[in-house]
Amino acid sequence: MAEEIRTLGRKAWPVPCDLANPEAAATLVRRAVGMAGPLDVLVNSASVFPNGRVLDFSIEDLDANIRLNAFAPLALARAFAAQGRDAGAIVNFLDSRMTDYDAEHAAYHLSKRMLFSLTRMLALELAPRIRVNAVAPGLILPPPGKGTEYLEERKDTNPLRRFGTSEQVEEAVLFLVANEFVTGQVIFVDGGRHMRGAVYG
Repeated sequence: MAEEIRTLGRKAWPVPCDLANPEAAATLVRRAVGMAGPLDVLVNSASVFPNGRVLDFSIEDLDANIRLNAFAPLALARAFAAQGRDAGAIVNFLDSRMTDYDAEHAAYHLSKRMLFSLTRMLALELAPRIRVNAVAPGLILPPPGKGTEYLEERKDTNPLRRFGTSEQVEEAVLFLVANEFVTGQVIFVDGGRHMRGAVYG
């Protein structure tokens, strides 16, 4: 990816990190700043998506999901804010199914609900210098090992009756980065799927 960016005449610095390790996650921003200089934007998109229902996932499963899907974004946001810059933007990746219930991925579901709450909390705590928002993709990419047929079979689960593209998610992220009067918001890029949820009232 870095090489591809460089071929476009831009600069890129890959900074490897095990985000499931809280200590390592806390140092990532400092290392990135050391290579590229002060950061203006942080996009938290790393995630795990294991199977597991609420009646059978283990405490280790829940811990693994929370470490990567919720605590790592928090650690990165803290380090991003600690730069002390006058302005900045953070965009977290959520999941459109968090509004109802993803029964097959319960620990993941809980961790994304936590990240949703952290997004709102950080939007208040880091204002007015840093804006914190999120995107919640829906039917965009098939799971590992699945093809386009997976998306085709499920496209009627949203009101627009189609699946989206990664470019449409990218457009939402760029909007949240660019608009300086938006914070604490979630853009659902899901064809309206989230409006069918009722678990949380």
